[in-house]
Amino acid sequence: MNRRSRTVIWGAIPVVAFSYLISAPTVPFTDIPLTVPYAAEGPGPTYNTLADYEGKNIVDISGTEVDRTDGNLNMTTVSVRTQMTLAQAMSRWLLSDDTLVPIESIFPPDMSEEEITEQNQLAFTDSESSATLAAYSYLGRPTVVEVVEIMPEAPAKDLVTVGDQIVSIDDASVHSPTQLREMIAGKNPGDKVKIGFSGGGQHEVTLGENPHTGKGFLGITMTSVPADNTKIEYNLEDIGGPSAGLMFSLAVVDKLSPGSLTGGKFIAGTGTIDEAGAVGPIGGITHKVRAAKDAGAQVFLTPAANCAEAASAKVEGITLLKVGTLDEAVRQLDAYNTGGAPTTCGN
Repeated sequence: MNRRSRTVIWGAIPVVAFSYLISAPTVPFTDIPLTVPYAAEGPGPTYNTLADYEGKNIVDISGTEVDRTDGNLNMTTVSVRTQMTLAQAMSRWLLSDDTLVPIESIFPPDMSEEEITEQNQLAFTDSESSATLAAYSYLGRPTVVEVVEIMPEAPAKDLVTVGDQIVSIDDASVHSPTQLREMIAGKNPGDKVKIGFSGGGQHEVTLGENPHTGKGFLGITMTSVPADNTKIEYNLEDIGGPSAGLMFSLAVVDKLSPGSLTGGKFIAGTGTIDEAGAVGPIGGITHKVRAAKDAGAQVFLTPAANCAEAASAKVEGITLLKVGTLDEAVRQLDAYNTGGAPTTCGN
């Protein structure tokens, strides 16, 4: 009996060791990580762009008459879990609807964590700017380019201040941040450009070198703002990426036009938006559809390029409306709310 007991006890040691290794975050007695090179993507939180968050309107509009809204226009997100042990990764894969993806798809190896965070924040700022520009274009209202940040190494740092509104480069009119960036990128380091400001002032700036492209560099972050003294602010912290663009734009349209886009219903959706109002595809669409359904949404606005993937999730009880532009999204919602025949991802 003693021999058998010893065999059982000693034979258990490799099992115990293996169990520890698949669940431990580091190699025993060291700081060497034992995490797997994968991330788990799953449904994230959703936010009603017509409502408030932490005491502030998510889409806050002042300086003009704002129409009363109802229902929901929820933007959706994807949760990302990293630094998982093997046991945690297997648990997410076997016991949830999460998707395991290579960590490189979340954190490119040639970029630092700070660079990735900065890139995501810039993308989010761009999505806000594009949302304003697209909504104002749809509504027939004018916009202007405004400076929101000046980098420490910016060639223009002594000539430009936050809040300045730029209306021209070398006397050519500027209507959007993208147009301005393209004009600067078409020049070389050392070139001189004249920046024209709202009110008639001008400054000449010698361009620096963009560290990523080697082209001209001004060193400022810009956004599109209304030119009619209306102020639009987007109040969501710690959200990165461009996929909220469509829902932000719809919230602006709903608040600045008569009637209700939602018809009092719970609408959710996703999609990038450019300055012309084109809706682009995003990642994690199946998780966003599930997040919307779990939150109570009846309808999900789906970028046309994501329709097949979204439909493959087979989430019951939610209608997937296919949208390719902001104008189409408005028309689709109107058709849905009035008993018309909107285009869904199943037809």
